[in-house]
Amino acid sequence: MLRNNEPDQQDKFGLTKKRIAIATVVSCVVVVTATAWGLQGKGAKTENTKTENVHQAMSVEVAEVHTAKIIDWRQFSGRLEAVNRVDVRPQVSGVITAVHFKDGALVKKGDVLFTIDQRQFAAEVLAAEARAEYAALDFTRAERLLAENAIAKRDFEEKKSATRSAVAALRIAKLNLEFSQVRAPIDGRISRAEVTVGNLVNANASTPLTTIVSSDKIYASFDVDEQTFLKLVNPARAANSHKEGINLPVFLGLANEEGYSHQGSLSSVDNRFDTTSGTIRIRAVFDNKDDQLVPGLFARIRLGGNEEYDAVLITEKAIGTDQDKRFVLALDAQNKSEYREIRLGPLHDGLRVVESGLKNGDRIIVNGLQRVRPGDVVAPKLVNMDGTQVGDDTKPMPDPKSTDKAPL
Repeated sequence: MLRNNEPDQQDKFGLTKKRIAIATVVSCVVVVTATAWGLQGKGAKTENTKTENVHQAMSVEVAEVHTAKIIDWRQFSGRLEAVNRVDVRPQVSGVITAVHFKDGALVKKGDVLFTIDQRQFAAEVLAAEARAEYAALDFTRAERLLAENAIAKRDFEEKKSATRSAVAALRIAKLNLEFSQVRAPIDGRISRAEVTVGNLVNANASTPLTTIVSSDKIYASFDVDEQTFLKLVNPARAANSHKEGINLPVFLGLANEEGYSHQGSLSSVDNRFDTTSGTIRIRAVFDNKDDQLVPGLFARIRLGGNEEYDAVLITEKAIGTDQDKRFVLALDAQNKSEYREIRLGPLHDGLRVVESGLKNGDRIIVNGLQRVRPGDVVAPKLVNMDGTQVGDDTKPMPDPKSTDKAPL
């Protein structure tokens, strides 16, 4: 029985060895294939890394920082106020018989504005003149009698006093007659008539007959913050302590104007700071020959310093916000971006003054800031700070000094 089974057992063992050999070959093929795929995958990964590095060098617009001599201009809001304002009131009582002006007209000092019924005052003048004339004659007789010792000294002094009283009464009567014509006390623009013909008015009434405001000059009042006061106003005020006014350039623009077409001078500075707002009230005076400036109008004020200084100017597109900080992305020699915290100053001709954080010659990203992170390598495209192409003379950089003499 054992002999009959031996061939089958050998066939079985032979088949097993054949299967083992086939499995071994298949395993080798799988290993070689996997190794090949692995090498190919590593090469692809390396190639992708190189591609990513190429994409990381993103093209951005970069401008070189330059300094320029400028005057430090600060902008404020204020209101126009009349230099002189007078409430016109009657000095005598009576009935208004005439109004001699049109509402809102320009008047001159001395122009008759209202007439109060004059008949009573004219009669009082006549009576006072008669009394004064009689007293003068009586005093003349007393002088002759005194020379002849025919009158007592006491009686002579009484007649002398009566003459003086009569003259004074005549003057008062004439003044009342004069006051019956209410005249303009100043040059300026008059308001409407608050009391019309036929109304009874009382001397020094609480309600004015009308109001007049001067128009040849006008004040602009505005509030200045503490930093501006300490940096600009206070040094100029100290330097001009013995002179009238404060020697600082100041310009004014109305709400419907594009620039600052009216030039004036600082007139006064308040004597204390408002601790609630942290500001101090300043008043500037402007010529108003063309009568375009009306009290109460909103005014845009531009106040400048006395001396030019070197300032770093950058476009606001280059400025990023990091919570309460402001920053720019500057480039090093290898075109790698780096975070720069900056401190901002005022606007000047559309550019922002940088008080600290940048210096002349630095390169900063002015367009594409959102696509770049600190540490990224970029491909810079050099432009001017205002965004124009370098060498493009059709849109030159604004001259910082152009508005120092005639600010826009």
